[in-house]
Parts: sequence; C-alpha cells; structure tokens
Amino acid sequence: MHNSADAHPVYSDAVAVVRALKPDEPVILNRPHAATRAARFFIEKFPGKSLYAVKANPSPDLLRTLWDAGLTHYDVASIAEVRLVRATLPDATLCFMHPIKAPGAIREAYFKHGVRTFSLDSHEELAKIVDACRDEEGNPAQDLRLCVRLRVSSEHAALSLAAKFGCDLTEAPALLQDARQHADWLGVCFHVGSQAMSPFAFVQALDRTRAAIAEASVVIDMIDVGGGFPSVYPGMEPPPLEDYFQIIHQHFYALPIAYNAELWCEPGRALSAEYSSLIVKVEKRRGAELYINDGAYGALFDAAHVDWKFPVRALEDDLIKPPMDFAFYGPTCDDADYMPGPFALPEDMQAGDYIEIGMLGAYGAVMKTSFNGFDAALSVTVTDEPMDSLYRGDRARPESDNVVNLW
Repeated sequence: MHNSADAHPVYSDAVAVVRALKPDEPVILNRPHAATRAARFFIEKFPGKSLYAVKANPSPDLLRTLWDAGLTHYDVASIAEVRLVRATLPDATLCFMHPIKAPGAIREAYFKHGVRTFSLDSHEELAKIVDACRDEEGNPAQDLRLCVRLRVSSEHAALSLAAKFGCDLTEAPALLQDARQHADWLGVCFHVGSQAMSPFAFVQALDRTRAAIAEASVVIDMIDVGGGFPSVYPGMEPPPLEDYFQIIHQHFYALPIAYNAELWCEPGRALSAEYSSLIVKVEKRRGAELYINDGAYGALFDAAHVDWKFPVRALEDDLIKPPMDFAFYGPTCDDADYMPGPFALPEDMQAGDYIEIGMLGAYGAVMKTSFNGFDAALSVTVTDEPMDSLYRGDRARPESDNVVNLW
C-alpha cells in the first residue's frame, strides 16, 4: 500500500485490501486507470463526440478522471447533477438530456450554470423550455440547442428503455418542425436500452430517425445515438465496440442531415462499469445461500431487482474445493434483499470469507440506500485490472463478430 494525492488509500488489489483492513463493512475498490482507458477508447475510436451519462456513477473522483482523460461533455439528468458536475468541472459542457424537467430546473440550468442543450419529447416540454429561458423582458432565448427524443426499440438490450420516454414516429415530424422554430441548433436523440448486445440495435433506431427527419424536412444539426454500449458480464459477451461504432458511422452518413452535422453518443455503463468493484464479507452460510453485508438496498440493487449477473471471486487462499453455484442474501431484514445469481464460488465458502464482486462501477454505489442502517462503505483505490475489460485489447475478435461486410 502507498498513499496517493487524493483522499483514498491505494492498494495493489482486493486481496491486499482484505489483508490490511479485515473489513467488517463493504469496501468499494476504484480503478481510475480503467476509467481513463475507457474514456480514451471512446474519444479516439467513436466517430463523433462522447458525453458521459452522469447517472451511471456521479462520483466526483470519476468525473475528474474522465475530464483528465479528455472527456469534455456530460449528460446530466437532474438539476442536482447539473450542480454537481458544474461544481466539480467548472469548464465542462453540460447537456440536460432528461426529457421531462421542472421549469425551475430548466431556468437555473440555463441562467446559472450555462446549460444550452436540452432534450424533449413533447410540445409541452418544448413550450416549457422556451418559457423558462426567456430573459427579464420576456424575449425568447436565441441560443437554445434542442434535441427531440424518438422512441425506439429496446429489443436488443438487456434492460429496456423503450416505454418511458420518446415521441412516436408519427408525432416526431411536427415536433421537429416546431422545435426548429425555437432552436439555434436542432438534434435528434434516442436510447436503444442498457447493455445493447447487438450493433443492429442502432441500425433500427437510425432507420426510424431517417424516416422522422425526411417527413419533417427540417435542417438537423446533430444526431445523438444515446447510450446502450455494453460491458462484459457473465453470460453477456458483446461484440467489439468497434463494430458498433462502424455501423453507427455508416448509417449516420446516410441520413438527410446538414453537411456539418455532429454525431454524439452518451455512454454511461461503458465508461464506468470497469471503474469499481466491491468487497463483501460472508456473515453466514445456509446451504447454497451466502448472507453477505451488501445487497438489494445497497450496491447490488441490479443483482436483486433485474437479476444482473456480476462476476465474483473468492479472496481467501485456503478455499480449494471446486466451484458451486450460490445465491446471496443481503444484510437487511427484508426477504426481497435476495440475489439469485447464480454466483460461482468455491464449494467451501463459509462465514468470515471475503468476495470481490466485479464491474460495479455503473449503477452500483450510486444505488446505495440507508435502509436498516446498512449504508457504510469505505472507498479505496486499487491498481490491478478489472475482472474483465473491453479496452485492454486482449479479447479475441471472433470471425462471426466481424461485421465489416455484414451491412
């Protein structure tokens, strides 16, 4: 172990943390180098501008890491996120991409924090934005950058985002025409769902985008393909991200848009998943069930509520039996604090053993609640590699995944 310039102590890996601390509370392990690598990958390989979707993990340390790696634009979804990112990164470009916002939030974002880019999916939201950004004399803003969000399919995604936001294809042309009258700069955005396991998800969405723009016959300055770029989890081995980027690039250039139109994306999970993992302690074993000290009301929300399969590994040297499948119970007194897994760990796991749960940088620590008082967690920095990575260059590119000639 050695000390870093920031507030977090630095260890070589999870085993070193357990040996040094023997923690009774969960420990979040942060890997700034992994987040830096992911950011550089998107900056260098995505054929446009990448915005970090702050909701995935709003840690100020992570925000500063991404900024230092060269990421300048941030997708914020609430006025609290606007305030946080502006306070952390004073020079960042903030884009308020939640399609439904309070008038006061719009007003504060525009006048106090310099936000100019807002998304919307209805005429009501458009009117709200226009009214909230008027000056003291009642004159409308002349520098609004508006993004109309389309509803697209989430059929290729592990988690759907198709139901809540986005205007229908039949509604989009009129909304685009109306928004064009109030926008200095007009974009179209969509979201194919979280953890999209096929690049074809973006083909379908861009085809819908083409139809909406053609019907509206307005000048489009930007296409934002949103997030959905996957990470690696057990049972979810995505194609290389370069395949996604290539297909998006090809279909972007075929759209009826301005010659200088920009291409954007909003990765959240893809930039943050490899940033963090979690050490938990086994408090009790009951058959194939392990009672651990984090769970559904903590950083393992997704493992319980959407049956997410996180990678796990035991951190004890004396566990020598072959693996078996376990389920987890979290520390609260709620029966719903249950994670079915299965999580493959050595058959001789017992109380007092420690487990590292990987790829928790996205939607992990940010979901933690104080229910039953189980909200304590120490954060430290580790220098080893995440359990898996899309960015190291060591994953084989199967012939079937090479989509160069498929489209």
